[in-house]
Amino acid sequence: MKKFAFAATLAVTSGAATIAAADCGEVSITEMDWASAAVVTNVAKFLLEQGYGCTVAIVPTTTVPAMTSVAETGEPDILTELWTSYTEVYEELRAEGKLVELSKVLSDGGIEAWWIPAYLAEAHPELTTLEGIKANPELIGGRFHDCPTGWGCDITNNNNFIAAGLGDSGVERFQHGSGETLAAAIAAAAEAKEPWFGYYWAPTSVLGKYPMVQVEMPAYDADKHTCNGLEDCTTPELSAYPVSNVVTAATQAFVDREPDAAALMGNVTFTNAQMGDVLAWQEANNASNEEAAVYFLTTYKDTWGNWLDDDAKGKLSALLQ
Repeated sequence: MKKFAFAATLAVTSGAATIAAADCGEVSITEMDWASAAVVTNVAKFLLEQGYGCTVAIVPTTTVPAMTSVAETGEPDILTELWTSYTEVYEELRAEGKLVELSKVLSDGGIEAWWIPAYLAEAHPELTTLEGIKANPELIGGRFHDCPTGWGCDITNNNNFIAAGLGDSGVERFQHGSGETLAAAIAAAAEAKEPWFGYYWAPTSVLGKYPMVQVEMPAYDADKHTCNGLEDCTTPELSAYPVSNVVTAATQAFVDREPDAAALMGNVTFTNAQMGDVLAWQEANNASNEEAAVYFLTTYKDTWGNWLDDDAKGKLSALLQ
């Protein structure tokens, strides 16, 4: 049924896409390797192609390689769901005129933290503090589950891990190979009511489905957090994550070349509740990123319909009924 819905959606708009093909040229857009970012990318791809006539190429990547590519080559055109709080490179690229911030793609901001499952916190409330974890590493399975290499949180978490002295207390920092395996580790632990301690973020289907409790951290400190985001930070100190600025950005060349498409991307924003709903549906239905995008498009017509200019609304009018 999900595949049929996706095929039907494409069929409804295929004629409009043909008519609009000359309106917009080739556009490259990132697809970061976590679920919410992939949903953003596939929703944007659909609207850019069907509403604005663009030819969209998806570029699978992660935060650091994407920023490096823009700095060195000026590509890709659009970077979706950039979590900017832990990287100075983003602001440097903006200052140099290489990137333009288009939207707060998660309008509520992103939440990053270290967590334990609620059932573990109820059984051992001392584990909601770092001191309690260091005193009882066996109760959290002796492992800190961390994000993959190449994600911006990689460096920040490592410096916080060092500052907390977790390694000296017998806790292993374990980096997962992908966002999928990190999520799977939470799910497996929750289903078996086993220990788990690590990094995760919201909005996600995982935190919606499996109740988690944040481990207490010192309050966010801008200077400490900035240093922790650097590989060569010589004096890492503990700091909570801020509520993250999560944006869509684009190259200046793209904004100049395709102003209508850039204006669309400036309107593409999701609340955490909307994104959490989409991700929960995707997980429950074992759906692809494309199918999750169609779920959003069919469920939130009043939202994305307001993102479009009048011409694009006309081309997608059949879907807005």
